[in-house]
Amino acid sequence: MANPFKIKLIADKSYSYCLCEKSKDGVFCDGSHRGSEFNPKRFKVLKDKNYNLCSCKKTNGAPYCDGSHLK
Repeated sequence: MANPFKIKLIADKSYSYCLCEKSKDGVFCDGSHRGSEFNPKRFKVLKDKNYNLCSCKKTNGAPYCDGSHLK
């Protein structure tokens, strides 16, 4: 079971969420998808605060954890 990745994100900063499951930390894109059919999901947040990002890749609300890892 993969627990959510808890991290403070900064408003209006661009982030790239990994969808290929090959990145070193499993959450943020590090370019490991190159040569595959995957591309990162780019996103921004509205508030500076702590967020729970999905690390199991089962969420229906990427990049945010929706508890799918518990099912």
